[in-house]
Parts: sequence; C-alpha cells; structure tokens
Amino acid sequence: MTNPINQSRLNELRQQFAGEILVPGDPAYDDARTIYNAMIDRRPGVIAQCDTVDDVAGAVRFARELDLEIAVRGGGHGVAGKALTDGGLVVDLRRMSTVSVDPEAGTATVAGGATMSHLDRATQPHGLMTTGGRVSTTGVGGFILGGGSGWLERKYGFACDNLLSVELVTAEGNVVRASEDENPELFWALHGGGGNFGVATSFTLRLHSLSSVTVALLMWPPDAGPDVLGAYRDFMVSAPDEVGGGALFLTAPAEEFVPEKLVNKLAFVVLLVYAGSEQEARQVIAPMLGLGHHGEMIEEMPYADFQCMLDDPPGYRNYWSAEYLEAFPDDAVARFCARARDMVVPSPSQHVLFPQGGAVERGPVDYPLPWRHAPWVVHPFGLWEDPADDERAKRWAHDIRTDLKPWSSGAVYLNFIGDEGEDRVVAGFGKDNYARLGRVKAQYDPDNVFHLNHNIKPA
Repeated sequence: MTNPINQSRLNELRQQFAGEILVPGDPAYDDARTIYNAMIDRRPGVIAQCDTVDDVAGAVRFARELDLEIAVRGGGHGVAGKALTDGGLVVDLRRMSTVSVDPEAGTATVAGGATMSHLDRATQPHGLMTTGGRVSTTGVGGFILGGGSGWLERKYGFACDNLLSVELVTAEGNVVRASEDENPELFWALHGGGGNFGVATSFTLRLHSLSSVTVALLMWPPDAGPDVLGAYRDFMVSAPDEVGGGALFLTAPAEEFVPEKLVNKLAFVVLLVYAGSEQEARQVIAPMLGLGHHGEMIEEMPYADFQCMLDDPPGYRNYWSAEYLEAFPDDAVARFCARARDMVVPSPSQHVLFPQGGAVERGPVDYPLPWRHAPWVVHPFGLWEDPADDERAKRWAHDIRTDLKPWSSGAVYLNFIGDEGEDRVVAGFGKDNYARLGRVKAQYDPDNVFHLNHNIKPA
C-alpha cells in the first residue's frame, strides 16, 4: 500500500510516542529500513521504533485509522522480507529488548524486540538457559512464535515448549495476555502460529540449569562426506538427548584448526554440541572422534559464548528452505552429499542436516507443529554476494528438496523457509491445525491486518 501519510495525524502520534517515528528523508531512515537479507529493498511510509507497549498499541491504531499496511519487525533476521512494507507502517520492536530473570522461579521475561544474545547473556550468570536459536542474532519473538528449533532442542524441547505466557497487542490496539489459564486457545495458537494474531511484546519462558556446553567441530574433505554422514546418522539414532548439533557442507574458514588445503574450499563438517562437560562429551562422542577427521576444535565453554560462535554475517543475499524427512537411508545420504557441489563457494552458505528426536519427539503433541515428529531436517541455507548468483542459489535449495522428496514427511518449520506458497504454509501446521488456527485468527484479527507473515487466513 502507498497511501499518503496524514501529517496532522502523524504529528499527533509523535506527541504521544515514547520511541522514535521515522519517515523517508529522516537521517536514520535508511539504516532503520535495512534488514539482514540484502535482497530486500522496501521503503515504508512510517517506521515506528517503539519503546513501550503503549507505543505499539498507538502505532497499530494509527495504521488502522489511515488504512496503512502493517509490518512487524522483531529483533532478528526477517530473512523473507516480511518485516518491511512499501508505503505502510513498520512496528519496529528493536528498542524493546530487556530481559528480566527470576532465578528462584527459573523463568525469564523477554521483551518482543530482544535477540537470543540478550536472552543468553542475561541467563548465563545464573547458570540458566532455554532453547535458543542457532545464532545469537536470532530474534526471540519470531523464533518462539514459529516454534523455536535450536542446538539443544533434543534435551530441552523447542523454545515454545518452554513458553509460559505471552503479552500481545491485537489488531484493535488492545493488550491481552495468553497462558494456559488465560486465553488458552490463543496460547495454543502462539505455539507455532507466528505473528498472525498480534504484536507479541513480551514472553515468559521456563529456564533450565546449564552452565556450559562442549562443542566438537570435526572437519573432512568433501569426498569423505557420504561415509562420515552415514556414520553420523547411525551415531545419532542412539545418541543421548544431551547431544545436539548437525552435519553440513560449508566453505572452510581461515581458522587455526582448519587444514590449509581446505581454507576457502568446500569442506564437510560434523558439529556436536553436548550439554555437559568435555570429559563426559569425549566419552559419548568417541565413535565420531575415531573417523579420521582432518581438523578439529573441541572445547567446553559457556552456553552463551557458543550461541554466538557461528553468527551469520549480515549484508549478504539470502535464500533458505527446508525438507523434513521420515528416514535418511544411504540413497538419501548420497543425494544430499552430491548436491553440495552446486553451492555458491566460497560464501557463507551452508548445506545442513539437523537431527531431531529426544525431547522434540516426546514433546506436547497438541501444538500445531507436525514437523516435530520427523527425525531429520535438511536445511539449504544460502548466503551470497553477487546478484548474478540469485537463480543458481534458489535452484540449489529447491533441487535439494526435490532430491529428498521420497523421504519427506510433508511438514515444514516455517521459520526455515521464505515465501513458498500457501500449500507450504498449511504443511507447516497440518490441515486440521490450520483450520483451528483460522478460527483463532478470526477472533483476534478478523480483517487479516497482520498478513505479512506465513499467513493464516481468518476462518
């Protein structure tokens, strides 16, 4: 939408706004509209950088009055570009990033614009944590609302499995709370339903005791991929819940533990993350340590330090996708490894296989997360610089999905993908769950005001 902005009404909004209102031409405007994915270039009519819940409610009411399209920007990546709108209003939550930890209750209350770094750094001094994204720059809000898959989910479940309550600004500009006892149907919907029901301004999460993790990063030349990946698959089938991580092809960085012959070349990596000490970890992962790796880094470190160890660099062009697998036999292993040759190299792109199982598989079955029951997920994670590589990178991601379709569960974690059509959105929830979510949507956002997301249509 490109409706002209009513200047008189905009001045009224500014007068009652604790944060900052930006419009085209303001010195900070271009920086404020820049997001993680360099492919996205949109020009909002208003960017409302909110400081308070009242700011959020006021911005939503202002946009509704002027019939402006609303985008909601949390603290993180917004890789699909849904956090911006051309000509409309962006509710920008990034100034709302506080985290309050109650160590006795074992909970944290997190503002809607916080990143995983804000959360992890606040809980670490207390020897506490909860499932976080795989990099510290992930926005807590979108992460939790989409389900929340992270390195230690096999031990502690998805982020939303640890969700105790949410504060939400609705499409009418009203503030509601959702928990098991208060608006329970909305609370159910917020376990995977994304930003469809309002602007989440605060989350309360259950925490777990964990001071340190042990990280083992093992590296091989790419030709070793099929044999090592098969061994990794077999290892993870019986691995304890404390073991998380993944297997991936990537461009090897110029680090001390990387063999010189692999620097800036395609390499195969197994990343093992153990919720415990190095001594315990070495015993558990011994089968993987005996496979003749060419480079290694094994270190026990604070959980918060590990969470920022693999942060994605900003400023690249991005395209992500995913396929959830019910099985990963030798033929699937071979196809996965063969497709690595089509990656853009050198680049920060990653060709990833994540294990699930453990607490994920045993978790609450009622939530609209059908993808939790798949033991494996393939996640082509494309980042590159040259626009000439755009089609190649997208084709690579979709070719991987096509290759592994014979073993697909059909479900998908929507935080892992961009805009791949309505069928994929329905697959993210399952048909019955989608219908139920549509009824919740009709109650809280009947006009589909919050549609810049993996959209659920009001029933």
